[in-house]
Amino acid sequence: MTSTQAGSPTHPPFDPEVLPALEKVRSLYPPFTAENLPGIRALVSDGVPGLPRFDLTLGGAVATKKLTVQASEDAPQLTLLILYPTSGTGPWPAIYYTHGGGMVMGTAEQGLEELVELVVEIGAVVVSPEYRLAPENPDPAPIDDCYAGLVWTARHAAELGIDADRIMIFGGSAGGGLAAGTALLAHDRGFPALTHQVLACPMLDDRFITKSSQELDGEGMWDRNDNRFGWTALLGDRRGGPEVSSYAAPARAIDLSGLPKTYLDCGSVETFRDETIDYAQRLSQAGVSVDLHIWGGGFHGFDLMALDARVTTAARATRREFLVRALTS
Repeated sequence: MTSTQAGSPTHPPFDPEVLPALEKVRSLYPPFTAENLPGIRALVSDGVPGLPRFDLTLGGAVATKKLTVQASEDAPQLTLLILYPTSGTGPWPAIYYTHGGGMVMGTAEQGLEELVELVVEIGAVVVSPEYRLAPENPDPAPIDDCYAGLVWTARHAAELGIDADRIMIFGGSAGGGLAAGTALLAHDRGFPALTHQVLACPMLDDRFITKSSQELDGEGMWDRNDNRFGWTALLGDRRGGPEVSSYAAPARAIDLSGLPKTYLDCGSVETFRDETIDYAQRLSQAGVSVDLHIWGGGFHGFDLMALDARVTTAARATRREFLVRALTS
């Protein structure tokens, strides 16, 4: 259903080319509940349903390693997945990548497909933290882990082959929210300096005050019910109240000045549309250089699931072009 009983639209229409993928994925994912979460986590750990597992080494052109690190004495240990070229020498620019998953699922390997080719073609290092997940580890555990991993990466840039002056952050969905929160933390604490932030369909606002946060109910991907589950898992009874940090929910940040050049994109038929647009506008008003793209007819994650759709081709090419410019600037 995409309309009310009176027949008026409740949200923009889905692009017909993304509908087959949407219907297939929705048939596999049950609604997010505490009872369903273990099964959904297991499903996600196997990759995007219907798509083959991606070779992160590109046949040996990319090396992968996992390091267990500790950013400070009072911080818990954290696993970092690191991808780097097997040929050539650094120092290379780095992408610090925070994976998606609604704050409740996902792994450090998730969503790296579009970055792996850049490791070889541009010469770059990708670092992805295995941050703790809610509800077992509620806020501030996920954002603390993401920032701690970024700090460790910057402090150990030389041994990782990274140019410490060319580190950017990238995240999608919940990872987009964590990337935005980590960028705020890095700015407010004065370390490390980031060149860019790329926020793909970011999860920014726990307050459900936008139209798009309410308009999807039992349709699309990550509707208002799933979104409520994810934010409640992260924040508990604090969700929507006055005691939520802007690092957990970056839409709450008052001052966005001084943040790095930002790329934001989102589908037009998804829960995070309006908060993405609002964040882009406020960044621009704060003097930050912003690229914003709203992809007509796209559902949440369409660019990862509807690979044959022309809107996906356009979205991925546009984001890739920004990444290439960011890495080579």
